[in-house]
Parts: sequence; structure tokens; C-alpha cells
Amino acid sequence: MELIKKIKQAETQAGQIIEQAKADSVKQSQQAAEKQAQALVEAEQKRKKAIAEAVNTANSQALTKIEGLKAQAAQARQQLRDSVADKIPGAVAKVVDYLKG
Repeated sequence: MELIKKIKQAETQAGQIIEQAKADSVKQSQQAAEKQAQALVEAEQKRKKAIAEAVNTANSQALTKIEGLKAQAAQARQQLRDSVADKIPGAVAKVVDYLKG
């Protein structure tokens, strides 16, 4: 009788251990899923931040380039004006002479 009692007790303990192991397994699985979801959220945030930084850098570089090109264009226009300024009176005189003709 005592032996049967011990066997039943051991079976009960084994069942409890199995149930506890199942519960622990489910809990670990849930924790792993939560960690994975959190890692995905963090990765998405980092990706968005990297994209925003890249866009800001590109905008800044583009504005710098635009300002440089504007300055070059203004300088080129001024050089063109300076180079033709001496020729304008002569051209005007020729047109006036032609029109008087």
C-alpha cells in the first residue's frame, strides 16, 4: 500500500512538474515574442531617424549648393555686364546713325 501511495504521489509530482514546465515554456515564448516586437519597434524608429537625418543633410547640402550656384550666376552676369558696358555707346551710335540714315 505504501508503495502504491508513493507511486501516485510521484505521478502527481511529475504531472505538476510537467504543467509548470509548460507554463514556463509559454511564458518564455511570450517574453521572446515581446522582445522581438520591441526590437522591431526600435529598428523602425532608428530607420525613420536615419531617413530624417539623411533628408536634413541632403536639404542642407542642396541649399549650400544653390547658394553657391546663385553667387556664381550673379558673378557671371556682372562680368558679362562689365564686358559689354564699353561696347554699348558704340552700338547705340551705330543704331542711331542707321536710323538717321
